[in-house]
Amino acid sequence: MTGAPDDPHLCSCEHCTLLSGSPAMAWAGFRREALTWTGPGGEPAWYSTWPTLHRGFCPRCGTHLVSIAEGSEMIMVTCFSLTERSGLDPVGHSFREAAVPWMAITLAPDPLHP
Repeated sequence: MTGAPDDPHLCSCEHCTLLSGSPAMAWAGFRREALTWTGPGGEPAWYSTWPTLHRGFCPRCGTHLVSIAEGSEMIMVTCFSLTERSGLDPVGHSFREAAVPWMAITLAPDPLHP
């Protein structure tokens, strides 16, 4: 990935929690042109997991790597699939109300309201 991440956040929607098998998935957005596939598996295997949402998985091990909505210029990358994770502290939590009750969430300061 090149460039600064956009909107690093957690998501606890039913879709993300079922796909990840965890209480939240950590995402960061990047412009599509900022992505270069360098892993040994090359380009991911793509699956449509929602009518307008496509997710990419490593063709060798099945790790969930990315998600992209039709027509979007941004590609959402699972934060922990990246080797360089600096600047990926979550600044938001989508579907926070759906998070499991035992999950305590501490977010980074809102960059728009220091």
